[in-house]
Amino acid sequence: MGFGVFIHRSDSIYNDSPAEQYQFPSQYLGRAQTFVGDWIIYYEPRKVPDTRGYFAIAKVQQIISDPNIPNMYLALIEAGSYLDFVRPVPFNGPDGVVERGLLNEDGRISGRAQSAVRSISPSDLNRILAIGFDEVEPMLPRVGEISSPFELNEQQAIFHHEERDRINYISSRAVRDRAFRKIILSAYDQRCAVTGLKLINGGGRAEVDAAHIRPVAANGPDIVSNGVALSGTAHWMFDRGLISFDDGLKIMISRQVNDAESMRNIINKTGHALVPQRPFQQPHPTFLKWHRDNCFKQ
Repeated sequence: MGFGVFIHRSDSIYNDSPAEQYQFPSQYLGRAQTFVGDWIIYYEPRKVPDTRGYFAIAKVQQIISDPNIPNMYLALIEAGSYLDFVRPVPFNGPDGVVERGLLNEDGRISGRAQSAVRSISPSDLNRILAIGFDEVEPMLPRVGEISSPFELNEQQAIFHHEERDRINYISSRAVRDRAFRKIILSAYDQRCAVTGLKLINGGGRAEVDAAHIRPVAANGPDIVSNGVALSGTAHWMFDRGLISFDDGLKIMISRQVNDAESMRNIINKTGHALVPQRPFQQPHPTFLKWHRDNCFKQ
């Protein structure tokens, strides 16, 4: 077992679904097998326009042969383990290369940086996670959501612990919910995708929720493409299947709604969900279909 890095680009030609599987050629099989049961970080290369750098963490559950392509393999990701970073981490930081294991004896970047599947040292992983989940400006939860002042102190202090403690920390459901909220609200500019409203309360907090399209209870991952920013009312309707989205992001209204006209009045004038411009941040059709099939009341 050991930590690793998977190179993935948002326009990948491979059969990748970061929260579910990662495809790679046979030359990396031996290396990838050492990550089974442990954690990897996803990295998008610098040559990709608007690269995310190091952008997520996930746990490898199993390696299998790709049933459709000879000499290709799939690293299957453990359900519920994937988590986007709150703050994507660039390859180069203020102190130089963040993944220092890529430097050779002369301090230059070695050929290892080109490996699509590579190991990473615990100290490098620790450094990347510390930046990726930095809580310098935490988004405060709604009144009543903070369990105790101790929880906030623990959130700041935990990053001084060892790598495994950090992994245990980000595996916490409460921590993942806070991170997911920050990711979604940032992607949607704190604006409700249904109403189009961007409401900020007197405390500077956005009055919008980060909704999972496929819920965590139904193995929905904490990935930006499985989320949407919704006001409280829109979130309530979405969770109860009174509204949904088609693959073109048109807002669908259930026939079981008792006041469809009033509901249409709160929908933004386009009739479509207002989503981020970057494709990888937009709701994925797979998750939208799940919601229509399992939640939406036709």
